[in-house]
Amino acid sequence: MDRGGPAGPAGADGPDRAAWLDALPRLVRDLLAEWRLTSDGEPVPGRRALVLPVRDADDRAAVLKVHPREEESEHEHLALQHWHGDGAALLLRADPRRGALLLERLHPVDLTDHWDLEACEVVAGLYARLHVPAPPQLRLLTTHVERWTEALADLPRDAPVPHRMVEQAVALGRGFVADPASTGTLVHTDLHYGTVLAADREPWLAVGPKPLSGDPHYEVAPLLLHRWDELDGDVRGGVRRRFHAAVDAAGLDEDRARDWVVVRMLGDVVRALAAHRPDGDRITRCVSIAKAVQD
Repeated sequence: MDRGGPAGPAGADGPDRAAWLDALPRLVRDLLAEWRLTSDGEPVPGRRALVLPVRDADDRAAVLKVHPREEESEHEHLALQHWHGDGAALLLRADPRRGALLLERLHPVDLTDHWDLEACEVVAGLYARLHVPAPPQLRLLTTHVERWTEALADLPRDAPVPHRMVEQAVALGRGFVADPASTGTLVHTDLHYGTVLAADREPWLAVGPKPLSGDPHYEVAPLLLHRWDELDGDVRGGVRRRFHAAVDAAGLDEDRARDWVVVRMLGDVVRALAAHRPDGDRITRCVSIAKAVQD
């Protein structure tokens, strides 16, 4: 169900992931037996998880999602429990210790083929339902922002990003860290065209949260990052149209949403620069988005 990218679980590397992959077949067999599930098709491609169509003991269609225990997905079950199917896939059962979720089965159809502005409005239409008071167990968005901000402040002046933009993001990030409104709301953090799927009980439902206790205005940036090839020839105009479509549909404060886009894009730059092989295209894309929403 989580179709955030083309690679399946084997796409990541490292000893922890390799050990998880080795143990995965047995884990799936154990879960199928313990939860009285029957495989009902081939695994659905996912970015960082195995997603297997199943039927439960009552012959109800569902999916079994199994992911490694990682910080960003650790509290997925808490968000889904909190939403209880309101705007998101319904969680039927969970074993957080083993990274296992049983979810209602949605359709393998996302918003990728919809007109991008219409798709932005669909995603933004889910914000009000998903942005509810955050469970106390969630990590704080400001904890991440504080880390990005300090890393940005330490960047050398010859880093491949405009120094003026770095200074702006540092000032904005520090302001958000000190602002009580930057936490307290359950935010999905990865809502875009590929993490909203067609459903039977509603036209569209969110999947694959990476939840934090944060600010609703933080949600807009993924809509600007994805389907990038469609913006060829008019990046500035395309980014701005998507931004305003989402902000207007959700009734967000334009200035606050814009500032969060700048902070989030520069946070992505920091992570890209920290990689063993920095992704120059990703850095250029993030800088372009941060410029476009402000021009």
